[in-house]
Amino acid sequence: MRSDTPLKAIACFDAVMQTGSAALAAQQLFVTPGAVSQQIRKLEDWLGVPLFVRTVRKLQPTEYATLYWEQIKPALQQIDQANATLQRRLESQVRLSMPPAFANTWFARRMPLLTSRYPGLNIHLSASADNVDFNSHTYDLAIRYFDGQDGNLNVLLLLPDEVSVYCSPAYREWLQAVNVEDMTRATLLITTSHANWSRWLAQVGLSFDGMTSHLRFDQSETAIDAARRSQGLVLTSPWLVEEDLNENNLVQLFPHKLRTGRGYYLVTSKDRPLTAAARQFRDWLTAAANCTDDEG
Repeated sequence: MRSDTPLKAIACFDAVMQTGSAALAAQQLFVTPGAVSQQIRKLEDWLGVPLFVRTVRKLQPTEYATLYWEQIKPALQQIDQANATLQRRLESQVRLSMPPAFANTWFARRMPLLTSRYPGLNIHLSASADNVDFNSHTYDLAIRYFDGQDGNLNVLLLLPDEVSVYCSPAYREWLQAVNVEDMTRATLLITTSHANWSRWLAQVGLSFDGMTSHLRFDQSETAIDAARRSQGLVLTSPWLVEEDLNENNLVQLFPHKLRTGRGYYLVTSKDRPLTAAARQFRDWLTAAANCTDDEG
């Protein structure tokens, strides 16, 4: 298509051909009859041919207009169909972001329930710990791991965070930890973004300085995987190790828990209402979280 193609004028021309008058076309396009007439003259100048014979009450199409309309109608119909297809797709689309570890564990475990309940839902998931800028209209909603304090967003607590110490059954057998003091022989697996070991140790009467060794990881997933492979003890949320506990890949070493003051929160924009599909997803997500919390 040429860059100077007057698409607005073509839309006005199509409306006049459908309705037979500039006044009715103006009603259909929500503009004034004068604006329609101006666009028709613009199209005639661009094409270099007269499209209508103007009378007092109506516009009479010329032979050029009839021929031109028949040629462009299939393209206009195709544009309408493409618009409708895209709009239907957007109506069923939910764009969301959540932390990678949460996406790959708690959410992934429940995704089959979501897709079976809403088979037409089109989910676009970004697994990222970065904060979402809702002003960019890239996402409908997000799950954030934080303290829930953000006055610029609608914030709903899904799951409070309460961390415990986990390891593989083989590592527990090797460690032979009868009480928490025996942990001094263990390797601590530390996630730098969820650094709660010092607080947990202080809660049970130990200090980080008294530990023999430790390994540091940027991501929770990597630290949890190291624990599965008997590399040490991981301090993490039960929501991230549900499947590992059920399959006995990991076990909780001690009953002691630490409330971190954080949690997994559902956040949405205060300025932009959710689509019907996003509301469906939000309702399902909160129900799934409440069920999890009840089980816990």
